[in-house]
Amino acid sequence: MGDIFEHSTIRNSISSESQKCFSHYQKIAADAVKERLIDQHKSGITQNMTTVSQAIVEMLEKLGVQYAFGVSGGAIAPIWQALQQSSIQVLDFQHEAGAAFAATEAYIASDQPVVVFTASASGITNALTGLSAARSEGAKVILISGYTSAARRGKYAFQEISTYTLPHSGLFTSGELFHYATILESALQLSETARQINAGLAKTEGFVSHLSIPLDIQGSLVEEPLIIPKIATSLPTARETTVAQCAKLLAESSFAIWLGFGARKASAAIRDLAERIGCAVMCSPRGKGIFPEYHPQFIGVTGFAGHESVLKYMNHQRPDYILVLGTQLGELTSFWNPQMIPARGFIHVDIDSQVPGKAYPEVYTLGVQSEIDEFITTLLKHFPQDQSPADVLNLPQPQISSIIPDNSDLVRIEVLMNQIQQIIVEKYNVPVMAEADNSFTWAINRLQFSDFGCFRGITEFSSMGHLNTGVLGTSLVRKGKAVSIVGNGVMLTNNEINTAARYQIPAVWIVLNNGQDNMSNQGMSCLGFNGMDTEIPQVDFVKIAKAMGAEGIRVAQESELPLALETAMTSQNPFIIDVLITATQSSLMGDRFNSLISQEKNY
Repeated sequence: MGDIFEHSTIRNSISSESQKCFSHYQKIAADAVKERLIDQHKSGITQNMTTVSQAIVEMLEKLGVQYAFGVSGGAIAPIWQALQQSSIQVLDFQHEAGAAFAATEAYIASDQPVVVFTASASGITNALTGLSAARSEGAKVILISGYTSAARRGKYAFQEISTYTLPHSGLFTSGELFHYATILESALQLSETARQINAGLAKTEGFVSHLSIPLDIQGSLVEEPLIIPKIATSLPTARETTVAQCAKLLAESSFAIWLGFGARKASAAIRDLAERIGCAVMCSPRGKGIFPEYHPQFIGVTGFAGHESVLKYMNHQRPDYILVLGTQLGELTSFWNPQMIPARGFIHVDIDSQVPGKAYPEVYTLGVQSEIDEFITTLLKHFPQDQSPADVLNLPQPQISSIIPDNSDLVRIEVLMNQIQQIIVEKYNVPVMAEADNSFTWAINRLQFSDFGCFRGITEFSSMGHLNTGVLGTSLVRKGKAVSIVGNGVMLTNNEINTAARYQIPAVWIVLNNGQDNMSNQGMSCLGFNGMDTEIPQVDFVKIAKAMGAEGIRVAQESELPLALETAMTSQNPFIIDVLITATQSSLMGDRFNSLISQEKNY
């Protein structure tokens, strides 16, 4: 949690004495910076008295940063002050991981880079899970952290940030976690740092960077104006001959389209192509909504918690080719199921040339490195608008059964999902996010979306608490409601209800409360491990919400659901719906359990 001057010590729930203590230390840090400026001014360095902290924040503003999330503290006091005095909206979170998750979702919702700030060594390590998720999601996030001043390193400084206390490689260097990372030991490094960050943000793919700055450097003066170079970038685009080859194969054969998260920006062009051809369209769990799920050509979600209609199509109407757009075809998308192999092979388009052919190396794959929207736009030139589309009436479609509510003591998940579909998805049309627990299995299988951006679930990294806290970033950016469906276990591990209340972010949490870790309970049983302790003592989340400044309703019967959902959607405040659900319903994770069993056998 940050250093000794952590902002977490001035939350609403703590004493005024603690607030006075923090203000005192904040003043000490500010006075130290002021004295440094005076000394440098006396030395004849006057150039507008711009500090490194101010220059960095000005750089962030020019790069399009609108939000900064984190946990503040003395180790970044000058940076924090510069952020507070800028046009960037600064939000202090309760935990660095929650800040990083929210930053990831704020980027996904806005397509603008977001800053995460931490103070101490533990603050950096707390943020790592969220930053790993940011990288796997292709987000653009800039971590700014403090660093212990050179004179105090290795001397047992409190919460020391240096190579004496943390590994240098990977945290403060570019690598698997950070696309770019550096320790700013001098103001002279600013220009190169700005160039590197600007170049990273200009790329089509994600960019996660780490800028760590010693406290004494944060307050030092910048003698030369910081210039951010303009960088012209070009998207990887397939050659016309390659596109023509793909068009020829598709025109002469039957084919289906398989969509993933990476195709989200090409939604309109993909729909145009599909409707001209009349082909079947399916999507990965993360690709829901890219192609309207009510469309007669949509045959369902593949893989994890997916629809039987997909396998029905592949078994009875197997296409010659599948045009794969924006998915790696990994485990949760395909389970490497041989039933998903087309008769002649894959045409796999991805911005990363290393992706095509990895999931099914034994299958013929024509790999195309290209930005997907550009590829589809060019491909459409080979399929004129006036051609008559093929008959699509016989394509199988997902069957979502309607469950009639009753007056039983607990709520069935199917009934809850039906109500969420009718009220939140169809009536209010706000983003729905499903956590990395049983929530996303039911949301993937039973909720249907017409637009991408209205659903977020089963993130690549699948961190517990990602969407439970990430919902703040989505709600903030959209300036309106966003809903997180979450299990009781995850709700206890990491939530930012208090942060939402402080900044009046109108996020809504729907808690599936069954008094146990049901996903682990059923999963362990399916794997043959019985008698495992998966109980979670029953929690009243409404009381927790109200104690943190939010509102809430507890739902014990299915007849209470419509009013609770309507109340949450019309409230101006953060809102928790605590739904008491039955714990006996079978999970939709059968394919995942079977995949684990097969791995165990292979071992």
